[in-house]
Amino acid sequence: MGSINLKQVTKSFGDVNVIKPLDLAIKNGEFIVFVGPSGCGKSTLLRMIAGLEDTTSGTIEIDGQDATNMPPAQRGLAMVFQSYALYPHMSVRANIAFPLKRAKVDPKVIDEKIAAAAKILNLTDYLDRKPGQLSGGQRQRVAIGRAIVRQPSAFLFDEPLSNLDASLRVNMRLEISELHKSLATTMIYVTHDQVEAMTMADRIAVFNGGIIEQVGTPMELYQKPINRFVAGFIGSPKMNFIDVSPKHGDPTHSLGVRPEHLKVTTEKGLWRGTVGVVEHLGSETFLHVNVEGVGTLTIKDHGDCTLQYGDTVNLTAPKNKILHFDANGQTIASLSWQ
Repeated sequence: MGSINLKQVTKSFGDVNVIKPLDLAIKNGEFIVFVGPSGCGKSTLLRMIAGLEDTTSGTIEIDGQDATNMPPAQRGLAMVFQSYALYPHMSVRANIAFPLKRAKVDPKVIDEKIAAAAKILNLTDYLDRKPGQLSGGQRQRVAIGRAIVRQPSAFLFDEPLSNLDASLRVNMRLEISELHKSLATTMIYVTHDQVEAMTMADRIAVFNGGIIEQVGTPMELYQKPINRFVAGFIGSPKMNFIDVSPKHGDPTHSLGVRPEHLKVTTEKGLWRGTVGVVEHLGSETFLHVNVEGVGTLTIKDHGDCTLQYGDTVNLTAPKNKILHFDANGQTIASLSWQ
């Protein structure tokens, strides 16, 4: 089992409220990602779940049991850190075995668990090497292997890919996702990278200033963001925002249009602007179009786009792809603004 329930959980450092009262139910076997900008509270909450940070108020339940004041070792969780936290003088085998030896597990059982974990993580040929002889991705797999052999009820990942280069991050994303499918164990994963969140999660919790703005599947957050913050944080490149004054006495609000929904048109269009920087990425092209009174809008176009710096273009978007936000940034129904 690996269900985790947070009930009105808070965390304060003196007078500073880092985590404001929040509730979150994490289902057994779920892969949930905590995402948000630096300082939003996501790593602090993960450490609270692990027992590495005290809970100021509220309740943390693990498999129905109150674990709020339970020592970390008794929570049945395994944490994988950003820094790998491997012992450099020990072999891969010894690093993976370390928590089991401390728990005085039978040596034969330890060997069996190491062999099984190494097979899952493609580390069998590296068991006698030292961490310094491994790549960053391999070292991260060793850290995960050390967590696997404990057979935890849930894995906690604290930005585990931040130290890897771009290509290794992609590979490790796939490996961790495959690991989740094969183990069917609850995983809580913290990142500031919304691409990691979108590609890995069953559900995403978007953090901002110590609160959870919205929880949902990747596509729910992409298609139906609850507010402007979520809309701007989820999606790459970021959503375009345009301030407008609606008709009929409605208050000033803003529109949101994703780059992939903005299209260059030969018709009149909704906006007219001048092409600035053009980024050719092979399969796609990003156009940065300067619109008077609006600012710069980013358009995601096809790879063989022939537009150049200085060209004048008309832009449009399907009405059902334009989001509307009120003065407080909350998503609202369409208003008459044209």
